[in-house]
Amino acid sequence: MAPMLRAAADPRISRPTGVPAWLVVALACSGQFLVVLDVSVVNVALPSMRADLGLSGSGLQWVVNAYAIAFAGFMLLGGRAGDLYGRKRMFLVGLALFTLASLGGGLAREGWELLAARAVQGLGAAVLAPSTLTILTSAVPEGAARARAIATWTAVGAGGGAAGGLVGGLLVDGLSWRWVLLINVPVGVVVLLGALWGLPESRAGQRRRLDLPGAVLVTAGLGTLAFGISQTEAEGWTAAATLVPLVAGLALIGLFLLVEARTAAPLMPLRLFRLRSVASANVAMLLSGSAMFCMWFFMTLYAQNVLGYTPLEAGLALVPSSLAVVVGSKLAPRLMRGAGARNVAVLGSVVAAVGFGWQSTITAEGGYLTAIMFPGILMMLGAGLAATPLAALATSGADPGEAGVVSGLVNTSRTMGGSLGLAVMSTLAAARTEGSSPLGPDTAGPAALVEGYALAFRASAGVLVVGAALMAVWLPRKVGVR
Repeated sequence: MAPMLRAAADPRISRPTGVPAWLVVALACSGQFLVVLDVSVVNVALPSMRADLGLSGSGLQWVVNAYAIAFAGFMLLGGRAGDLYGRKRMFLVGLALFTLASLGGGLAREGWELLAARAVQGLGAAVLAPSTLTILTSAVPEGAARARAIATWTAVGAGGGAAGGLVGGLLVDGLSWRWVLLINVPVGVVVLLGALWGLPESRAGQRRRLDLPGAVLVTAGLGTLAFGISQTEAEGWTAAATLVPLVAGLALIGLFLLVEARTAAPLMPLRLFRLRSVASANVAMLLSGSAMFCMWFFMTLYAQNVLGYTPLEAGLALVPSSLAVVVGSKLAPRLMRGAGARNVAVLGSVVAAVGFGWQSTITAEGGYLTAIMFPGILMMLGAGLAATPLAALATSGADPGEAGVVSGLVNTSRTMGGSLGLAVMSTLAAARTEGSSPLGPDTAGPAALVEGYALAFRASAGVLVVGAALMAVWLPRKVGVR
């Protein structure tokens, strides 16, 4: 693996003498694993949190949303801060914030303390996540070596999201809900100590002043937009509580783009979107994320609400899917060498679409092999195949000094796509379930629930087919093509 990680010929990048090359990958990927794991690991602990802290239904929703909104809102700011002040430094700052907030959340005695800790966790994750990818792309030159490094990063990140239900179920059943947060503390400390010694430092070169107006506008815009999306589940798409933040968020992002077009040192240089690789891959990432993120959510609901699995059994049932996404991520670089990044991304999207289509045929009496395991493997194998070339394309072609903000954009596209997709698919599923249940959604039986879940899977398959067609037309064939 040493040749894979030889440093690029850039004086702004250095790795401590004697540090094994694999450690750079292991540390960066460990940070990414923690960030993605915490998006999903708390889901199975929510009932226990509610009983212990006396949280209301809306308060329980904010255990998830406080993290997601802070994560999405500060991502671009975290990426640019890494460019200006050092990617290793921002990795350490983000990981320290994340670890301390995990400790605070695990020790919380009141509901507001838990919500505040989750928001700080999201802030730490937003600073940490762009640095994990940038450290790899800054240290590894474009080509097969970088593709392998990104494949490892993608596999570990996808594995973190997939492992959330299983890890959460084990911790809640074996210890208590507090350990879904406290487990981050010893892991975070170990990674922090390793990063202090072994991670390379890199930055954009000259120190520039941070674009404060742009930072405020994009953070407020993305955060407000994420808040509006989070309101759709409880309030619906037409309620003022949803429409006002959605419109306000879009307006703030529009104002951000106007400011960026006029400032001398923008937070997000708009010329990046003239790069075909950056623009097309991020749009593809948003579409792909909007479908893929729904898989874990609806598969878990189907397993528990229809087939009667416990949270731990549901987590175990999805282990083959978790392994499939890792296999797909690691297989992608080999296929990219011969077929090209674009063709592998298209192939992955098509394979995933077939899996989603198969999953949409579920019934209330479905068996494990044909209703969960095999379609889940296809969905996540496709996700792994598509994610690696998309991440490689999205980070190629940009100047080294803008690697952090490009990495932040990759994570933002995926996160916002997942949030928007889940909100839309949840609305579709709820409407179909309500229409199939004469007494209302609260009394819906397994057959009515299956109708809603199946519609969500069919709609996701349609999104992936559209995404595959867009990728075939717009994506560059190979990494490094502008």
